[in-house]
Amino acid sequence: MNDTQPLITNDAVVFGLLMILLGVIFVTNNSKTPFWKKFYTYVPSVLLCYFLPSIFNSMGIISGEDSQLYFVASRYLLPASLVLLTLSTDFKEVMKLGSKAIIMFLTGTVGIMIGGPLSIMFFAWVAPDVVGGDIHDIWRGMTTIAGSWIGGSANQAAMIEVFQVDEELFSKMVTVDVIVANLWLAVLLIGAGKSKQIDAFLKADASAIEGVKNKIEDYQLSISKIPTMTDLMIVLAVGFGVTGISHALADWIGPWIGANFPELAKYSLTSSFFWLVVIATTIGLGLSFTKCRQLEGVGASKVGSLFIYILVATIGMQMNVIAIVDSPGLFLVGIVWMLVHILLLLVVAKLIKAPFFFVAVGSQANVGGAASAPVVASAFHPSLAPVGVLLAVLGYALGTYGAYTCGVLMQLVSGQ
Repeated sequence: MNDTQPLITNDAVVFGLLMILLGVIFVTNNSKTPFWKKFYTYVPSVLLCYFLPSIFNSMGIISGEDSQLYFVASRYLLPASLVLLTLSTDFKEVMKLGSKAIIMFLTGTVGIMIGGPLSIMFFAWVAPDVVGGDIHDIWRGMTTIAGSWIGGSANQAAMIEVFQVDEELFSKMVTVDVIVANLWLAVLLIGAGKSKQIDAFLKADASAIEGVKNKIEDYQLSISKIPTMTDLMIVLAVGFGVTGISHALADWIGPWIGANFPELAKYSLTSSFFWLVVIATTIGLGLSFTKCRQLEGVGASKVGSLFIYILVATIGMQMNVIAIVDSPGLFLVGIVWMLVHILLLLVVAKLIKAPFFFVAVGSQANVGGAASAPVVASAFHPSLAPVGVLLAVLGYALGTYGAYTCGVLMQLVSGQ
């Protein structure tokens, strides 16, 4: 944890800085200058939107920990973007993507469950001192990472209680969790821009995904028009109106379940954020069967994508890469753990010839949850964002069970 005061503490100024960064990135991305054209051939713009704020955070110019911008983006802009991105979704076509999405998601879950114990075994054999000389205590803290990576913050909190993790160890594990997960997110965003080459390596058939993308794009072209002020106001009214309804229902449903069925907390069903994401996505999909679908013609998904990019910037400002020097051994454990998850995903993808889209979204639905899974999905195409949300919801349901099983396995291999 960083106790030093950041250079900029006013969130209005921080938000202005983030928006300037996003503006510069998009202007240079659309530049005809040979340098920028070559630069963005290798570096996806969405990666810069994520990575540059992390540099400002790491340098102490801004503080992702102290800022409320991520909270605002995840609670207001994320649900609104989910509504606007799902308006034009052909739900039947999305469902035709088949079972490979579920298989890759579950593979990612298993990869995290076995990756924790394997990383402990690896360092106990190769370099037991790398985690501070007492590897037997590390497994408890690692259970909180398992809860976060399979499910979310509610599942992580459950692991703290179940395995009695002390505050100092937990604070270190939170840093490992955030940085390792965000480094992997950066890799996925790069991979999204090279998905065709990766699919060729995996010998995967991405025709179903391309079919959904093409159908959405054809529909967008068929109804496209220059938006008026009224059109844009309606787009915002629908997006934030549904967000408001989702908040109202989530703020009632979560506490009601918590009061009457507290045992359902292990499924994240007492979390208001869980219900916020589920309700906003459900209403958005419902509106795709109504005349609201025509709002796509005036740029509903573009506005939704704009919100996603702002969310990406606020996610990026959560990462402090300099924190790696505080506990380098723990980060090595986290990286090996993540590599097991990645390797298993790639092996299974190769065996079943699953497109990289399913690898990326299946992984992020576990590791990142509902806040970043749609970000990765929309990096492939905005119309695919609902796939990320649906899989992330499944991750919340499995989070506590998967993390608990992982914790027991780590306890066993630690000799406790």
